[in-house]
Amino acid sequence: MNDHACNRKRSQPDDAMDIVWQTPSNPPHRQDYIFRDGVRYVRPYYFDFISHAKNRWAGKTIVDLFADEFKGRPRDYYVSAVKTGRIQVDGQKVPISYVVQSSQKISHFLAVHEPPVMAMDIQILHTEPDVVTVYKPATTPVHPCGKYRKNTVVGILQAEHDLAPLFPIHRLDRLVSGLLIIARSASKADSFRQQIESGEVKKQYIARVTGVFPEDVQVADVSVNYNAREGRSTVEVENGPTGKSSVKGKFACTKFTRVSTNGTESIVLCEPITGRTHQIRVHLQYLGHPIANDFLYLSESVPHPSIEGLSADRAAANPGLPLKVNHCEINESGSEDECAKDFNINPMCTNCPDLPPKGYDIHEAGLWLHCIRYSGPDWTYECPYPKWASLS
Repeated sequence: MNDHACNRKRSQPDDAMDIVWQTPSNPPHRQDYIFRDGVRYVRPYYFDFISHAKNRWAGKTIVDLFADEFKGRPRDYYVSAVKTGRIQVDGQKVPISYVVQSSQKISHFLAVHEPPVMAMDIQILHTEPDVVTVYKPATTPVHPCGKYRKNTVVGILQAEHDLAPLFPIHRLDRLVSGLLIIARSASKADSFRQQIESGEVKKQYIARVTGVFPEDVQVADVSVNYNAREGRSTVEVENGPTGKSSVKGKFACTKFTRVSTNGTESIVLCEPITGRTHQIRVHLQYLGHPIANDFLYLSESVPHPSIEGLSADRAAANPGLPLKVNHCEINESGSEDECAKDFNINPMCTNCPDLPPKGYDIHEAGLWLHCIRYSGPDWTYECPYPKWASLS
């Protein structure tokens, strides 16, 4: 069976992402990272998170806004942050009863503890004047998002390889490893994006799944609906019990071919025709062969640890501030001085003395899902297979 089995009118693919790079005024450096027991941490730093008030925020008090939208900290913290001016509106201190209006600039100045990632090097696979391809390690996000900024592929490449600016041209989920193509100019990025949007780019992944996958090619041709609040996708069949379409998700199609099996698990080649969030993962679940270590889709009841703590302010950098967090200093050797234990004295930081923020698994493992190849009209980029792809 070929791609024509999935031939249908496509909407713009999800992986044709908006290509935006904001070079921070204090870019990441090698000394920003601490390595312990196979984990890469980021030294805590001060940061000014800036956002313009969304329409749904209008009419809320400044404290209610933060308590409702950013639940990672207690309400008392936000009360204190407003009173001391760490949270401001349009650059001014406001009372805790201040009512926010749409489009106002909201800023939150605080000490940042980024989530940790596995301490694996980002291997550069191929370089051209306007393209670089890398082997993305699992657990590392591609670009700044949520609470991640320096602990990202683009941040680490800038710090350790002096590569900037960078324009990732496709998505890989944080827990997924493999080939990542990065343009080094806006014009090259736009060229790649046009090819993705027109369906000229073919993508191949491999996955390690439960059970003996069928020997014949399997095609999952069912819509995918992503729930951002729950952090997971579901599949939707075109016709419900009444015979009427009740599909709310986006059309999605993936072709699967068994590579090998040991009678308990199988290695499967995955060729997504569309690019929806968690598409391969949820389509494999739909076929009855979920990724063997994918706790989000192996069970309906098991929560996935990587979902914890993902809501965070969006960032814009604030330069030139000393690296001091609630009397906790990180010295040049990377060790931590003893920190004050009574955080009520200075609620600037709610994480010290721990390096990672609360709610993150510092020994989180990657998914057995790996991008091996992207190809376009006149180009192909590939990535080596991971060790788990061998069932022997």
